[in-house]
Amino acid sequence: MKLLLLSNSTQHGREYLAHALDTVTGFLPEGGRLAFVPYALSDHDAYTAQVRKALEPAGITVRGVHESSAPVDELHACDAVFVGGGNSFRLLAELYATGLRQAVTEAVRGGMPYMGASAGTNMAAPTLRTTNDMPIVQPPSFETLGLVPFQINPHYLDPDPGSTHKGETREQRLTEFLEENDVAVLGLREGSWLRVTGDRARVEGARPARLFRRGTPPEELPADTEVSELLRHSPRFDRRTNGE
Repeated sequence: MKLLLLSNSTQHGREYLAHALDTVTGFLPEGGRLAFVPYALSDHDAYTAQVRKALEPAGITVRGVHESSAPVDELHACDAVFVGGGNSFRLLAELYATGLRQAVTEAVRGGMPYMGASAGTNMAAPTLRTTNDMPIVQPPSFETLGLVPFQINPHYLDPDPGSTHKGETREQRLTEFLEENDVAVLGLREGSWLRVTGDRARVEGARPARLFRRGTPPEELPADTEVSELLRHSPRFDRRTNGE
């Protein structure tokens, strides 16, 4: 498989995808046709136009899967797929409704390059359980695409030592997740991403990632750290909370 999983698509003070544009255009097939999945936001046309503006100057043709009456056929007519960010629950519900959940999984396992950002990166994990989003809709299940066997937390935020906010930090929330589920969680800070090529996986980008595992302290992973061993572990989930 070929995966490029971005923590974020927009970096503060920069245009859409500008912080990772060289990486993105180098990952996508040159001169290819890209299937864009815009379902995480409500305005699919505006979202697709934003992606076109960023990528078509590099010679990449962008097709929103919603622009076809048969989104699965549109996917199969393209050379790569990009699942954009927004609300993960809304995105997953639409992937189920359109048949794209199964179709994307099969296409990517068959060799189609997959790029995700934020919610689209969440989709690459086995389940939705480490998203930051509010469940504004209820998908049929929490099961996502399962392209990697570990969980991902995009937009990972470090605790602010000066904050007076008494709610859980991101680290506390992920620790709670690990109390119920035995599976690694890769926290991707903004500006970082994960690249998977076959049986190799590497953290890349401008900032380190943070790895959470049950029973061990969180581990800092500088950019260019190989994490291929994460691809070889089978997760164990608490089935009571899978939306089934």
